[in-house]
Amino acid sequence: MKLFNRNGKLWITFYHQSTRYKRTLNLDDTKANRKLATNNIIPELIYKLNSGKFFETEKSKIPTVNEYAKISLELHSKTRKPTTTYDYETSLRLHIYPTFGNKRLNIIKPSDIQLWQNKLLDTLKPRRVRNIRATFNTIFEDAMRDEIIDKNPISRIKTPKLDKIDVKSFSLEEMKLIISTAKDEMKAFTALGFFTGLRSGEMIGLKWDDVDLLNKEIHIKRAIKMGEISTPKTKNSIRTIDILDNLLPYLQEQYNLTSKHKSYVFLNKYDEHYYDIKRIRDSKWKNLLKECNIEYRTIYQMRHTFATVMIENSEDILWVSNMLGHADASMTLQMYAKYRKRENITRASFLGNI
Repeated sequence: MKLFNRNGKLWITFYHQSTRYKRTLNLDDTKANRKLATNNIIPELIYKLNSGKFFETEKSKIPTVNEYAKISLELHSKTRKPTTTYDYETSLRLHIYPTFGNKRLNIIKPSDIQLWQNKLLDTLKPRRVRNIRATFNTIFEDAMRDEIIDKNPISRIKTPKLDKIDVKSFSLEEMKLIISTAKDEMKAFTALGFFTGLRSGEMIGLKWDDVDLLNKEIHIKRAIKMGEISTPKTKNSIRTIDILDNLLPYLQEQYNLTSKHKSYVFLNKYDEHYYDIKRIRDSKWKNLLKECNIEYRTIYQMRHTFATVMIENSEDILWVSNMLGHADASMTLQMYAKYRKRENITRASFLGNI
């Protein structure tokens, strides 16, 4: 058995039946404590190993994934958005607990993680697997900080590579058809999506107080997801964007429909904000595309369409990046570089007939 120092604390490492163990002694690394460990703790540990009591004690001390996940969630409850906590809980319930829930943290090996990750990739996209993996990784990192375990098995397994962004932009003809076919609030909703590139949660989180029709500006301050009203996705997503001339008449028409309530731009049949974008997606959006005889694409593709159309037509990349709420222009270029400049068409001319 060997004593060693980790961050000023005294640890012990030893082998038993070809398995290496590392444990904290919960003591500062001092001469007195090293003497205590040598004369008292190590002999007692050897006795427990030989009698089998060590493993009985270990079993009762090390929590299962189920048990410690609850602690981990509580540790971060004040720093995470409710929607993020919901995503973590969903990952745990659907993808982590079924395989690892009843296993103790210290017996999970890198090979277990690799096999589990491989299985997830059979049915889920790499981006989703990365999110699930991040949930599990946080649990192990918290357990290491609590000195319950001394290593994180996930850190030894490569993160799945992301697929390329699935951009299926609408053509200008499709944009025109969708907006002209849309009825009631969907006319302003689709125009807003195509002419600003807002995220869906940002659109349903928009209030009339955020819209300055006179100065042709929109202040993006919040988003709504699963009924939770929060700040937008990132720090850079809190921004001020321009109202293009093409969008202005649609917003003015929507103002006549909902401004009397002095609340949100888009309201459901109860004159309340939408609980989640799926309430629009699963009925109005799908029906609209069907009526236009256009293959189904997600609402998010309006955002991609805005970006690709602007970049294709040589719009200032810094302006596009700000409209999208990206951290910087390099992020925008990384996502949409292949759409750069076809013809030198101005913003007004290529949108003028929509």
